[in-house]
This record gives sequence, C-alpha cells and structure tokens, in this order.
Amino acid sequence: MPGTKRYQHVIETPEPGEWELSGYEAAVPITEKSNPLTQNLDKADAEKIVQLLGQCDAEIFQEEGQIMPTYQRLYSESVLTTMLQVAGKVQEVLKEPDGGLVVLSGGGTSGRMAFLMAVSFNQLMKGLGQKPLYTYLIAGGDRSVVASREQTEDSALHGVEELKKVAAGKKRVIVIGISVGLSAPFVAGQMDYCMDNTAVFLPVLVGFNPPEGLSGSSRMKGGSATKILLETLLLVAHKTVDQGVVASQRCLLEILRTFERAHQVTYSQSSKIATLMKQVSTSLEKKGRVYLVGWQTLGIIAIMDGVECIHTFGADSQDVRGFLIGDHNDMFNQKAELTNQGPQFTFSQDDFLTSILPSLVEIDTVVFVFTLDDNLTEVQALVEQVRKKTTSIQALVHSTVGQSLPAPLKRLFPSIISITWPLLFFEYEGSYVQKFQRELSTKWVLNTVSSGAYVLLGKILQNHLLDLRIANSKLFWRALAMLQRFSGQSKARCIESLLQAIHFPQSLSDDVRAAPISHHVQVAHEKEKVIPTALLSLLLRRPIAEAKARLAAAPSVCEVVRSALSGPGQKRTTSETLQPGVQ
Repeated sequence: MPGTKRYQHVIETPEPGEWELSGYEAAVPITEKSNPLTQNLDKADAEKIVQLLGQCDAEIFQEEGQIMPTYQRLYSESVLTTMLQVAGKVQEVLKEPDGGLVVLSGGGTSGRMAFLMAVSFNQLMKGLGQKPLYTYLIAGGDRSVVASREQTEDSALHGVEELKKVAAGKKRVIVIGISVGLSAPFVAGQMDYCMDNTAVFLPVLVGFNPPEGLSGSSRMKGGSATKILLETLLLVAHKTVDQGVVASQRCLLEILRTFERAHQVTYSQSSKIATLMKQVSTSLEKKGRVYLVGWQTLGIIAIMDGVECIHTFGADSQDVRGFLIGDHNDMFNQKAELTNQGPQFTFSQDDFLTSILPSLVEIDTVVFVFTLDDNLTEVQALVEQVRKKTTSIQALVHSTVGQSLPAPLKRLFPSIISITWPLLFFEYEGSYVQKFQRELSTKWVLNTVSSGAYVLLGKILQNHLLDLRIANSKLFWRALAMLQRFSGQSKARCIESLLQAIHFPQSLSDDVRAAPISHHVQVAHEKEKVIPTALLSLLLRRPIAEAKARLAAAPSVCEVVRSALSGPGQKRTTSETLQPGVQ
C-alpha cells in the first residue's frame, strides 16, 4: 500500500514508466499502446528477451505513483477496496449457497482463465465437502478452451443467451465478466443484462490494461493480472467465511505478496528459460512441432499457451500444442463438444498417446510440466516413450523446499527448469496459494518462451504483432492501426489495402467494401500474413500479388518489411511511429 510502511513490497519494481506520461501515444487506447521497455524487442537475443518480458511482468506489481498517479494498480487503495467489496458479495453466496452461483465469464484468453479458476475453486469446495458453486462461460463454448475461436467473442447476444442458460432457476448470481481491454461484446452483453435484472444478478467487470511487452498481447500481463486479482479476492472470501471473520485488506495483501514473490522465484531461472526459448525457436524454424505436456491444471496452462499462439503470431494450429495429463471429466460444461471434433480439438493424455506420440520426430520439442507432487512414475514412463522419438525434451518442474527430483527421472532430461518454492504454512484454503503460484509461474515461463521464440523467428516488428491473425473486430482495428503507424498513409488508404489483402484474389467491389466488419473478419481469420501483405503493398506502392510474392521469398516477415521501411522514398523508419487515427 502506498504510504504504509507495514506493507512494503518484497521486490523492487520499476518506477512508473514513459507510457504513463501525458501525451504518450495519446490517440491510442491504453490496451494498444506500445511498451517503451520493449520498443527494440525484435533486435534482442533470447537472454535479453527474457529480461525485457520479465521487467514487463514486474510492472503488474508497481505501486500507484505519487508523482504520476494516472493509473490504478493492484495495490491501489481503490482497487483493494473494490476487491474487498466483491469478496464480501461472494461470502454472502457461500454462507447461503442454496440458489446461489458464481459465474466467471470471458472470451479468448479471458474465457480460458475463467475456465481455469472455476475448475480450481470447485475443487477447493469439493475438498471441504461443500457443493461446488462456480461455473464458467467462454465465448464459443468448450471448444474455445482448447482451440482458437476468438471471433466468437464479438456477439453480445451469444453472451446473454449463455448466461441465461446457466443461471436458470438461481436466486442470486454473481457474474464476474473478464475483458482485459473492456471491449468484448460477449461480456458487455452479459453486464448489460445483469444491470437490467439486479434482483438476481450482481455484475462485476474486470479489466487490466497497461501496455504489454508485445503490443496488444493481453494474454500476457493482462491474463496474469486477471488471475492474480480474482484468485486473491476469491481465496480471501473462502478463507474468511470458513473462519467466521470479516475480509480485510491485510488478508488481500498477504496473498498478493505471495504472487509478487512468485515473479522473483520464476525469473531467477532466466538463463534456462532463454535456453528453452532457443530450442523451441529452432524446432519451429525447422518446421518441427512443439508440445507442452502438463499435469493437472498445469496442463490447462499449457493448452492456453499453445492455443493463443495461433491468433497472436499467425501460427499454424499444429505448431505449438498443449496437452493435459490427468482426469478432466469434471472440468468441462459440455465435454461432448470436444469429442471427435478433429485434430485441433485434441488435448488429453489419450490424444497425445494416440495422435502425437507415433508421429514425433527429432526436430520436434516436447516440454514436460509437472510438480514433484504428481505421479512421477507416470511422468517417467511418458518421458521414456517420448525419448525413443526425439531427444529434444525439456522439463519445467515445481517443487517445495526439501523435495528433489529422483535421479532416474532427472537423467532423462538434458535441461531442466527447476523452480523451488518455500513451504507455506496455511490452512486448507491457503494451500491453494501455492497451487496458484505454480500455475502463474508456469504461465510466465511458457508465455515468455513461446513469445520469444516467435520474436526470434522474425514475427515481431519493434514490439508489434505484425503477423497476428485477424480473428475478431478488435484485431481488425489493431491491424488497421499498425498499417497507419508504419506506412504513414491515410486511414482510407490503409483500409483499402487491408481489405485487398483480406479478400485477395477477389477484387474489391463496392458491395465488399460496404460489408460489415464481421464479414471481413470471417474471411481474414482463415488467411495468413494479411497484415504484412497489406503493409508491403502500401510501402512499395505495388499490387497485393507482388507483396505476397516478396513475403513468400523472404526468410522472415519482418526482415522484408524492415527492408521496405528503410528503402528509397520512405520517410519513416522502424524507430518512428505514427499515432493511429491521424489522417
């Protein structure tokens, strides 16, 4: 807490940065601002990438600045007060559970985070002999948990319909809508419906939107902060209701500090994280595949990371895949939605054994993610099977002080990221703190590794996701903003080029130009390299077909774009920016 010595931070985090200064990218929404820390990320090596992204993650825990108190923080008095208010409302449902429900809802990363937290808190309640009171909603249904279906978050009506289904017959429903940029229509529709029906519903809207290390990539800091904030307030609600005491800021701060320590513990392994990043990048460069195999909820984190690479970096759905080892029968709302739906919806242990293991080759990388509390005999058996196919394996292992990896298992890995956690002497609910720490740590490692790997592959320009897949309206407008930023041309000209790249080889008719954004998104989300194609066409003043040909012949997307930016007749370089919206 600012100004209270009793609650001094354990970690020294940076002072508020340049992005908070008045006028910094003033025309750009905060979710789309570029982070000055990473403005040269595309020129960094693996070790530097880990350092920079680690610094960006540390910004989550910055205190509200006394000099520039522009943005609220996790530790801001107003945020802590709101967290306590929400925890109090959850307590009311926990005290009188009949007819009560807590709904966690979101689209894309936010929806997957809602799924993870609903699973965790239902497990917590079952362990106490209580009836589970949590459920989740994700735009597009359960298939969106394990596959990239970001376009589904654009429907407000879909959000309302799904909420009505799960809330039918309930007397008191808390709806926690998660939208990092406060922009998802799926969540907005639910919030609006709740506010019209306050006799039953209490709407809570959660957003967290400072500039990301990769501009607009809210799966990273935004996703992490969502997890920290909601798990903290929900744990406090459970802990205090069972103890019969009132929730306090002290309870919140006690848990928040454990998450902050998790950052230090995780990034103490920076050199090994960089090693894994280089190995993953090498596999992808050689057209190999990367498989993230996690036990229990760490498998959910692995699935999330793999899915999010598709739209974030324009990756193929098979490039980076996550798999969950362990029982998942009680996790999903509609597990039938995931049965026999095609290879992009495979995620289980059986799926890995039957569809992945037989086809593994040496250029593939397999990362095993587990704790020393998991079934290590099972871990060793699977590692031994994989080693017969590829020696490119690594482990991310979580342990507590006093635990050690058995020597026979340790010898199977050429490299291990070993994260050791201190013993936490909490009651039952508090034991979940360590589970949540391990999940967050795993998220940080995997996000940094996959993001860094694509940086090394030339998918990033400065710190902008130049090759993202346009999967919803938010990403359509982000694409347009990047074209304006780097080409310096008018909004009208950039829209024309973007639509040409989306609909190529079809020529643009007036009807196509007048079509709603949803139509363009539907076409674009199936296509690769739309944004770099449009940008090259603008920079070179050449047709889309020629821009596509140049990209196809180039070693990396950003290399050919940098060349065009620095070519004759170009007024701007990659170190210059243009604020979107300027015409």
